[in-house]
Amino acid sequence: MRHIVLASGNPGKIREIRAILAPLRIEVIPQSHYGVPEAAEPHATFIENALAKARSACVHAGLPALADDSGICVEALHGAPGVQSARFAGEPRSDERNNRRLLELLAHADGRRAHYYCAIVLVRHADDPQPVLAEGEWHGEILRAPRGGGGFGYDPLFLDPQLGQTGAELPMEHKNRISHRGKALAVLAERLAGA
Repeated sequence: MRHIVLASGNPGKIREIRAILAPLRIEVIPQSHYGVPEAAEPHATFIENALAKARSACVHAGLPALADDSGICVEALHGAPGVQSARFAGEPRSDERNNRRLLELLAHADGRRAHYYCAIVLVRHADDPQPVLAEGEWHGEILRAPRGGGGFGYDPLFLDPQLGQTGAELPMEHKNRISHRGKALAVLAERLAGA
């Protein structure tokens, strides 16, 4: 069993990542287990933020580290909330307030197309010059009112038009296969299985 520290304290992310990497006999341990402080995310891109978080967790825990940076990008808002998805309505972080702010900003918008994006970075050691990078996208649209009781983040507002369900209505196993994070983790798992 390999151990990887996860540079996140988000319970939803921890559950999803553990479920997808478990078949590879990789134990994902949250950074809080090692007392790793939350890393700054000052960058303009998901990839840069994920790399900064992974390197920080690796330095503090002394183990290979995995980090993702993900969010929702709405066309009518020129890609916002983007890297600010978790803090869209300010601090303290609140999925409910973030969703409410998104709905307010889209109240008079013509288009409601959006996509989730996820960048996952794995560093084997703190100075890893060649981190493993995996990306994934999940395309859909923003509803006018939330639906479903599962998921987290913007899932209650994010409709997959092919399925006719929101991210919050999908069973976790199904969501893990089709979501942005699920797709990125599948790419990562394939690369790790071949390593």
